[in-house]
Amino acid sequence: MGRNFSLKKLLTAAALVSGLMVSPALAEFPEKGMTLIVAYGAGGGTDTTARLLAADLEKTIGHPVTVQNVTGGGGWNGWGAIASAEPDGYTIGYINIPNMYSGYLNPDMLRKENLDSFTPLMNHVTDYCVWAVRPDSPFQNVADVIKAAKAGKVSITAHGAGGDDDLAIQRMEKQNGFDLAVVHNKSTADSKTQVLGGNVDVLGANVSEIAAQVASGELRVLGVMSPEESKFLPGVPTFREQGFDQVWSVSRGIAGPAGLPDDIAAKLMSALESTITSEGHQSAANKLSLAPEIVKGAEYKTFLKDTEQEIKGLMGW
Repeated sequence: MGRNFSLKKLLTAAALVSGLMVSPALAEFPEKGMTLIVAYGAGGGTDTTARLLAADLEKTIGHPVTVQNVTGGGGWNGWGAIASAEPDGYTIGYINIPNMYSGYLNPDMLRKENLDSFTPLMNHVTDYCVWAVRPDSPFQNVADVIKAAKAGKVSITAHGAGGDDDLAIQRMEKQNGFDLAVVHNKSTADSKTQVLGGNVDVLGANVSEIAAQVASGELRVLGVMSPEESKFLPGVPTFREQGFDQVWSVSRGIAGPAGLPDDIAAKLMSALESTITSEGHQSAANKLSLAPEIVKGAEYKTFLKDTEQEIKGLMGW
């Protein structure tokens, strides 16, 4: 997310809407297992986040929570599956911000769904973008990549037009007058394989997706797009510290389909918040280099709408 799309600034936003829809048998919800849809492949940041949540949410609700990866379509096969699900609370999923906006804002995409196709429930984590390379790469910092790109062809991975990695690349290109050859993949796991194999020069990813490989020495980070040093990448300079005003991240939040009754949504938010704020979940998230940041209900919807407008301005959509 660009220009430090801060979730925290929305914590004082609008209160919960009135006129609640009431569903029957709320006290018994949930009575069975739930499906948690992920729009990206196994091994990526969203998949890792979802599997952590599912394991802990099962303990909270007392029923199985099954992660279902529905990939393709720049994420919209999965997000479309969430939007078209029965609004009974038993199918929810991750929506990725800003990745999902291009599907319906970009005139070349023309998805029929939009934000109103979902019931936003809660942000889970904010995961900042990074550029990383193999340890033997000649690039030592972000400036090296730009210099080489201006002189020739430099390739970098991303995960769909209009995704957080792609938007970060486009903003850097526009601000600094260079072009990169962008290689789009379905998952970060595929992208890491390409970079580690020497087929792509630079890995565009998120902190949680590469922290383990950095610690093991498989990858070296050129810069992180956080406002300050990431606690998960100690000693790694930010883009700002290198002279580039670039703060960008992906927000991984949870939503259900539109029409989800408000009392069911409230029950889901309560279960999610209890799970995410639990000591066990916080400890496990920290080990996976994930930073939970809860924004829920009306405040979360305000964040989504505000970010949508900023992306429209950035991309000219």
